Amino acid sequence: MIRVPAGPAGRFPDAWRHCVGTGRLELVLRRDHQDSLAQLQRDIGFRYLRGHGLLSDGMGVHRPYTWQGTRRVRHSFTYVDQVVDALLEAGIRPFLELGFMPAALASGEQTVFWWGANVTPPADHKEWAALVRATLGHLVDRYGLDEVRTWPVEVWNEPDLTAFWQDADESAYHRLYEVTAHAVKEVDASLRVGGPALSPGAGEGWLERFAEYTERHGVPVDFVSRHAYTSGPAQHVPFGTHQTLAPADRLLDQFAAPRRELKGTHLAGLPVHITEFNSSYRPDNPVHDTAFHAAYLAPVLAAGADHADSFSYWTFSDMFEEEGVPTALFHGGFGLLTHRQIKKPTYHLYAFLARTGGELLARGDDHLVTRHPDGRTVVLAWSPVDPTGETPGPGRHTVHLSVPAPPGEVFVRRSTVDEEHGNARTAWQRMGGPRSPGARQLEILREAAEPARGHRRLPVENGRVDLRLTLSRHEITLAEIEPVRDETPPWADEGRLLGREPGPPLGGVPGQPGEPGPPLGGVRGSRGRRPAGEPR
Repeated sequence: MIRVPAGPAGRFPDAWRHCVGTGRLELVLRRDHQDSLAQLQRDIGFRYLRGHGLLSDGMGVHRPYTWQGTRRVRHSFTYVDQVVDALLEAGIRPFLELGFMPAALASGEQTVFWWGANVTPPADHKEWAALVRATLGHLVDRYGLDEVRTWPVEVWNEPDLTAFWQDADESAYHRLYEVTAHAVKEVDASLRVGGPALSPGAGEGWLERFAEYTERHGVPVDFVSRHAYTSGPAQHVPFGTHQTLAPADRLLDQFAAPRRELKGTHLAGLPVHITEFNSSYRPDNPVHDTAFHAAYLAPVLAAGADHADSFSYWTFSDMFEEEGVPTALFHGGFGLLTHRQIKKPTYHLYAFLARTGGELLARGDDHLVTRHPDGRTVVLAWSPVDPTGETPGPGRHTVHLSVPAPPGEVFVRRSTVDEEHGNARTAWQRMGGPRSPGARQLEILREAAEPARGHRRLPVENGRVDLRLTLSRHEITLAEIEPVRDETPPWADEGRLLGREPGPPLGGVPGQPGEPGPPLGGVRGSRGRRPAGEPR
């Protein structure tokens, strides 16, 4: 049994919800995207959203034309305004990524993604700088300088990869960054600009050379950004991909890399933002839809703030078209939500974290214990997983904690997500994997996507609660503990209640002290699912 300290070990930062990713920004204009974002913000509450393509042709900002024999440029913000308005109305701010290149300003024709993002340097750096100044200036005029000062401005995306930057030309990126950063600061010196948004595969010394260049040329840098993924080479099947995964702690190694690599440079000490992370970098890998994925990422979200100021999950929604329009509801998309707002297990991992407190009491390989200012204690626990996916047998795992509590009794609410609970993909497979579910099927899937929930009342002995959580294979579970303030009238007599189950009215599960049992009336859902924490 692990004894949880009564006093806090420190703060539990919510760097995990500082930012979340999306696809290209014009998707914000679609109803499904807006419905998904509204649900996300109700349940989790991210502060920033980062997406590609702010300056790509689909947003229609850069509009060259000829008048009286002279080439001119009109900057149009019709879609930009609609996108930013929608984000702010949803309670989330933009984390601006400046890219990709408008075709009429590009020096070449190389593109990436199904939607054709141009990834070549500008043919005219002065015209690019004018585009940046016009865009930031318009945002300041429309939303106010105090507001836009809170929006980070990131220059490009993964310029170390040939897919995202022509020839992965490092010197060309340094030049682009220099021109862009100065253009941003010309709008207002307090606007925050940074980069270089490197991929996990960035060659040795890339970040150090970026630091050297910016110092030598006096280029402003307000934050450093990088990405993190742990998947191996893609093994393609029609409309899908499978990959091996490295252990999840490799993500933490990647989160920590910028500070390690920049030690001793003039960029040391700057905020570090991991502006994309996930297990697989493919938007068609079924692992994203699984309970395994939630358990795999749980220790990363619990410890990520030790290494970075933020780490942005890529992405919140399956409304995403880099490889084309998805052909099925569950297709391995990056999203925490499918189309039509079906919650995936990893969505619940974030929703569980949203219910944790700001005081960190304990953290281990399989648990996180926090406390709210009002004294409520929250335990997030998970079954450790093998990155190969070869978790043996039923994979039962016990987390046994001695949790501090005030005298009396406590009420424990337990929420469970595993292979059977809070896992709509399991139900979807059993109904035959319909690619375009009808209204009734969608309702069933939404019901199946909800966690199992159980409630229990436990005694406090010597200022502590004995909490034993038995987890099934790939389970994440949240136990919320709060003091009981009993207002039961003195004339209440449960022993006279017709149909009452024999035994103590508030007893625990035999042989499992502290194990929260099923709620009155059974666990939410159907298909004969077991109560949370009960043996199969």
